[in-house]
Amino acid sequence: MSTVATDIQKAVEDAAAHLYVWALKDIPQDLRDAIRDARERETSVPGQRVLDTIIRNVAIADDRTTLVCQDTGIAVYYCRVGEHFPLHPARIYEALYDGTERATVEHPLRSNTVHTLTRENTGQNVGYRVPIVHWDFVPDWDGLDVKCVPKGSGSENMSFLKMCVPADGVAGIKRFVLDSIVNAGGKPCPPGIVGVGIGGSADYAMHLAKEAIARPVGTRNPDPEVAKLEEELYGLLNETGIGPMGLGGDVTVLQCHIEHADTHMTLNPVAVNYQCWAARRASAHIAADGTVDFDREA
Repeated sequence: MSTVATDIQKAVEDAAAHLYVWALKDIPQDLRDAIRDARERETSVPGQRVLDTIIRNVAIADDRTTLVCQDTGIAVYYCRVGEHFPLHPARIYEALYDGTERATVEHPLRSNTVHTLTRENTGQNVGYRVPIVHWDFVPDWDGLDVKCVPKGSGSENMSFLKMCVPADGVAGIKRFVLDSIVNAGGKPCPPGIVGVGIGGSADYAMHLAKEAIARPVGTRNPDPEVAKLEEELYGLLNETGIGPMGLGGDVTVLQCHIEHADTHMTLNPVAVNYQCWAARRASAHIAADGTVDFDREA
């Protein structure tokens, strides 16, 4: 689906408004396939019933054009901005903010944002530093990619960070990830996607873990050593027996994705961010002339 707008800021705002609602209503095909594959592999009766209910939930959301989950989350956007894109990042943020607010009012959506101390509602899913936007700048390009990843509280609460030391090695990384998911149990609405961030600094490791959950299900890191660890953790996590919704079974996670960065010689931060079964995401590509192409699978 494509649209053309002469006002580039309005084009970005319209795209954000569409992406937020689209992500909440229509989960990607790779996720649908992973859930159905999980149902085929699950042998426990409670696990099968949970997965059958999830599949029926998605079908009802499709038929009624409604949300797959009542928790509309906080809107998180990942922006890849070309250096020649004709809109300053400050205006891009303004457009994302306005689009998020519009989507909340026009749908309407539950408004989740509150002041972190008073707990008073701060607006229509907007507030101080909300929505959250992550930036990546691309040389010699004039486009803008926007990915919306709404993040609900159930899965977001199951986030973990450990400052490992180099002596812990790969075995220490595996142990921490396994301990984190076992301790999470059924709280993050499994089976979902486990995102792991390794390296960088403490804050950047968590950022990487959240980037990992936003990838299409089952994609592998281009670094062969990291991809190998993804496969190993995927197998180990499904041997925990936690199962769908923590009721026991063969399928605890749909996948494990890892993103990594180089780090200091005395550091090895490891972060875990769990994404629930409704791993919602939606993307748009915005050209310099205001043309918007929406991408279901990115």
